[in-house]
Amino acid sequence: MGGVAAAGSARRAVAVTAFDGVQLLDVTGPAEVFTTANLFGAHYDVRVVSPSGTDVRTSSGVRVGVDGGPAGLPGRLDTLVVTGRREWRQAVAEPDLMALVTGLAGRSRRVTSVCSGAFLLAQAGLLDGRRAATHWRLAGQLAAAYPRVTVEPDPVFVRDGPVTTSAGVTAGIDLALSLVEDDHGGGLAREVARELVVFMARPGGQSQFSARLTPREARHPVVRAVMDAVTADPSAPHGPESLARAAGVSARHLRRLFRAETGMTTGQYLESVRLECAQSLLEGGNDPIEAVAGRSGFGSSETMRRVFQSALGVAPTSYRARFRSTAECPARGEA
Repeated sequence: MGGVAAAGSARRAVAVTAFDGVQLLDVTGPAEVFTTANLFGAHYDVRVVSPSGTDVRTSSGVRVGVDGGPAGLPGRLDTLVVTGRREWRQAVAEPDLMALVTGLAGRSRRVTSVCSGAFLLAQAGLLDGRRAATHWRLAGQLAAAYPRVTVEPDPVFVRDGPVTTSAGVTAGIDLALSLVEDDHGGGLAREVARELVVFMARPGGQSQFSARLTPREARHPVVRAVMDAVTADPSAPHGPESLARAAGVSARHLRRLFRAETGMTTGQYLESVRLECAQSLLEGGNDPIEAVAGRSGFGSSETMRRVFQSALGVAPTSYRARFRSTAECPARGEA
């Protein structure tokens, strides 16, 4: 992304956007992580900034004081955190807000968003050709409104080059912890997590919402029927053609319907259901890894291992060890 600038100084300037209607935790969650990190030796200079430089009223009605407008920020920023609001269409239609996001992105080493803040990045063209995450309920809308963005509806956050987008609300805390870990290592990040009494072990690829509950959000009966068939028997050979035949539509029509309703392909949904099935089997049973792979539909332990590594950042054996114990979880990458 041409607009992302290089880092400026040892003291890391972090700008968090705020505007009327913003979700309160989108702002305060990441800000709390960065400022808490300063207690353990980090050097973040956190500024909350609004387009006009005046205080804002959040979606919950709580007023938030800001540090000013963009002119009061350092010339170079280390991190930009773009927050969101439920009425994203109104947000992207506000010229002053879009100017704030676009201008600050061009001054930042890395650009991030929380929840529906991804829509602001997409409107600015900063997500074109990139993978992105947002709140699970908004994933389909993001994919439909911005087809040049590859929306991944399941992960807690998605990193693509210097741009990282996260899921809804509390996922901004996970995102900020991952940035602290990048900057200062896992030890300091774990101190922050312990201080805030939040999980450190939740990796970016972890599911933000149960795949098996997703059919409740799908309105079209064909899409709901396909999802029901997949969740009823994840180990069955659910290819696109066989799913379409069972639903009584063409594979092309099913593909369009499924993406419009869910923001993902049938293959992505199938993999997410199989992953969730495997997680449940690993958490609650003692079957060998190869048996878990067969029962969840992956076919082989190697295929399951690749999906676990890609989605969760851990191998199935490590997943079983850490999620079946109440002991402190190892940091990501240690397993």
